Amino acid sequence: MNEKEKVRIDNLYKNTPLENIPWNSETPPELLVELIDTQKLRPCKAIDLGCGAGNYAIYLASRGFEVTGVDFSPAAIKLANKNANAKNISCNFLVANVLELPALLDEKFDFAYDWGLLHHILPKHRQKYVENVSAILKAGARYLSVCFSEKDTGFSGSGKYRKTNLGTTLYFSSEDELGKLFQRYFHIIDLRSIRIEGKFEPHIFNYVFMEKTQIQPTISPRGK
Repeated sequence: MNEKEKVRIDNLYKNTPLENIPWNSETPPELLVELIDTQKLRPCKAIDLGCGAGNYAIYLASRGFEVTGVDFSPAAIKLANKNANAKNISCNFLVANVLELPALLDEKFDFAYDWGLLHHILPKHRQKYVENVSAILKAGARYLSVCFSEKDTGFSGSGKYRKTNLGTTLYFSSEDELGKLFQRYFHIIDLRSIRIEGKFEPHIFNYVFMEKTQIQPTISPRGK
C-alpha cells in the first residue's frame, strides 16, 4: 500500500461512519470464534495486525486474551481505544507499520492474526512482512492469516491485482503461493479456500492457520 492509499484509508476512518466501511464488523468471524471454542486457541498474549477499529481485538480480550492491536491509521487506533473504553475492555492499541514491527515492539506473542490485511500487502513486501510476524512470535506460537483468494470474482475483475472503489489496490492470492510464502517460517496446519459472507456481498478468501517452527531460517541483511 502506497502513501496515498494510507492517507485515503486514514481519512476514511476519520470521515465515514463505521457501518459504511466495508471491512468493519463488530461481529467476530465465526472461524476465529471456532478456534477458541474448540480450544485450538487458548487465552494467551495475542497481536491483531491491521486491527482497524479494534473489534476483533476487543472480542479476544473479552475471551481472556491479553491483546495488542496495531494499525498504520491514527484515526483507526483512536476509534479502537474509544470502542474498548466504551465496553470497559482492556487492550493495548498502537499506531504502527506492520513492515516495521520488530523495531517497534520489545515483546513476543503467542498468537498473531491478520484478518483482511494481507491482500493490502503487495508481493514485493510480503516476504519482509512474514519475517516480521515470525520475529514477534514465540517458538510454537499460532498464526492465522485470512486474505482474498484469486478465486474470488469481486471488484470487477479476475486478475491478481484489482482496484477497489476506495482507490486502493488489492492483491488476490492462490493457496499455492501462500503455502510457499509461509512455509519457510511456519508449519501450516490448515490451508484452504473459504466463502465468507461479507458486509455487502460474499467473497472467497484464503484461510491459513499455522504454527511457528522451532528452528528459524537464517535471514540475510536484506531479508532474502
